Amino acid sequence: MKITEVIDQRLISTITGATVIGIDIGSRTAKAVLLTGDEIYTVQIPTGIDMQESADELIVELLEQSGKKRSEIDYIVGTGYGRVAMKFEGIPKQIVTEISCHAMGSHYLNADIKTIIDIGGQDSKGIKVDPETGAVVEFVMNDKCAAGTGRFLERVAQLLDLDLSELGETALKGNKPSEISSQCVVFAESEVVSLRAKGQTPENIAAGIHLATARRVRNLLNRIGLEPGLAFSGGVSNNVGMKRAIEELLDHPIAEFKLDAIFAGALGAAVHALNFEASGIDNTTESAAGHSLDLTELHNRIAKQHETIITGADGKKSIGYLCTYTPLELANAAGVNQVRLFKMGNTEVVASGEQITQSVFCDFTKSILGAFKEGDPLYKALDKVYTFYTCDCIKKVGEAIGDFFTSADIYVLPRLRHKESSRDYYRTEVVNFKEDLEKLTGNKVSEEAVREQIKLYNKIRKLLKQISELRKREVPPLKGEDFLELIKGYYYLPPEELLELYQEVYNKLAAVPEEGTRPIRLMMAGGVIADGDRRLLELIEDEVGARVVIEDHCTGSRNVSFQISEEGDPYQALAEGYLDQNPCTRMKPLQERVDISGQLAQEYQVDGILYVYLKFCPCYGQIKHEFFKHYQQLGIPVLEVPIDYSASDQGQLKTRLEAFIEVLGERGKSVDGNRGNSKPA
Repeated sequence: MKITEVIDQRLISTITGATVIGIDIGSRTAKAVLLTGDEIYTVQIPTGIDMQESADELIVELLEQSGKKRSEIDYIVGTGYGRVAMKFEGIPKQIVTEISCHAMGSHYLNADIKTIIDIGGQDSKGIKVDPETGAVVEFVMNDKCAAGTGRFLERVAQLLDLDLSELGETALKGNKPSEISSQCVVFAESEVVSLRAKGQTPENIAAGIHLATARRVRNLLNRIGLEPGLAFSGGVSNNVGMKRAIEELLDHPIAEFKLDAIFAGALGAAVHALNFEASGIDNTTESAAGHSLDLTELHNRIAKQHETIITGADGKKSIGYLCTYTPLELANAAGVNQVRLFKMGNTEVVASGEQITQSVFCDFTKSILGAFKEGDPLYKALDKVYTFYTCDCIKKVGEAIGDFFTSADIYVLPRLRHKESSRDYYRTEVVNFKEDLEKLTGNKVSEEAVREQIKLYNKIRKLLKQISELRKREVPPLKGEDFLELIKGYYYLPPEELLELYQEVYNKLAAVPEEGTRPIRLMMAGGVIADGDRRLLELIEDEVGARVVIEDHCTGSRNVSFQISEEGDPYQALAEGYLDQNPCTRMKPLQERVDISGQLAQEYQVDGILYVYLKFCPCYGQIKHEFFKHYQQLGIPVLEVPIDYSASDQGQLKTRLEAFIEVLGERGKSVDGNRGNSKPA
């Protein structure tokens, strides 16, 4: 068919005439669009097990339709569920997220589109579009639950003895939609079975399922806002029952396209291919320059220290602690080995810990108890565990650890940190901690020894802050993942070892030349990032190509950036110094904590913020909107990333991160016209 028959007339002039292909490999259906001259060709097939074979099959069919040769293809852009697997030898190609492609495709089908509902086989998305450019302004995705997706509707059709193609038409015949209360696929399936057993008609059940799914869509759009100019794309867009349910629930019409909306993503990919071809960008993606930091020595020292604790080779007592408010100066003055208990657990360890806690505890707390229950050698070797608790779940963990230890002490941390009575009380807790260490070790802790440790740890924290500040450069000489590994040493190694090691690292990094392309700069905010929990950082920095330049969470730079007075009463100094550090969200007033987070983002000139928290986190999950509101007031985009320790959402996480980076890149280009020098708007 002719391009003029389907593309919005206002955008026809931007079609260059080059021969390009957009390929959208969905979880259920693979689609492709070929643009060449003034013609457009489309094809769709079921997605096979081998994504590359599906992509190759699409190309073969397009070439047969158009009479073109493979050598005539100027550019290919891949998108969708299987985009990462696509390779096309000898043809320039790029990979673009389906979020950007659906936005661009819908824009070219109707330039008035401002909001898109995209429901595919495995997920659903709400997308806000800039009607001037077709770029993504904001987006939101459902979580790992598959309720309301194509796969779910397929399962419902089976339960109703229908073909998937019949489900939408059947729903239109329902005159009294069944009430589907569950938001979970498994329970919703059970409801369908139960409703059938009660004699409700397939028509009413189908109508109820579509209405329940439309409510989920409305909830998604409520998070980004619905603007006039609504499009419905993705594999479910041809479901007439779903279309009607959405229109009635939103009280807003869905725009009609002259091309099947299932091809919106592939068309958008083809338009991106035109732009890449016209700009001369080949299939080599730019990557941010940066120094490769060798941390072998650090990791070797940590492994050696852990082995020493496990074997008891140095004859010292060893303690574990759970929170950054634990005064390490006192532990070292007492001559003990200290270990922060913050290892990420695998699914087996998490499941084991859940037997002791509750399912609504976060995976981090489950990991700690699971490690004890499963007999982690390092944790088993500890003589005592201490908790200066902030999080209520961590307090419960400290109590439960008593099942494994005869002694596990919990100290109370004041929430009103600026009150004089709070500081006096915390000094009492600090002294109590010191006295308990003396009982544990038999070593008397003198005030002079405490002052010496305060000076030593001040030097270490100062070095870590200096290392972090190197990331204020346009091209940081280290990754965010590298910095978290350096911080890990602070929680595991004796301070005497750290001083020399950190100084050497700083000297090397400071000497790295400031050259290369400025990457997209991110702040990672939120809750705890455990030892071993690096998949987000690896996705961001190794695969997506952005750079985390500052952390506002309790295992990054935030809690090693303070200093403690080296004068006067050392116990009062410890109490005030630790209370004066960048506070936990448990502290009051919360706004102070929120303001500090915004200041960090501005200080490090970030382009966007990843707000990462563990699901069910009481400290950072429940108050997240206060942070979001402040970031938005500062004009800094934020992406909410709730996580757990399973890997089942890896693909979706990558899609969300890639789309966020694409949005930030477009935002930067609108500011200064140069992607490589993007600045926050």
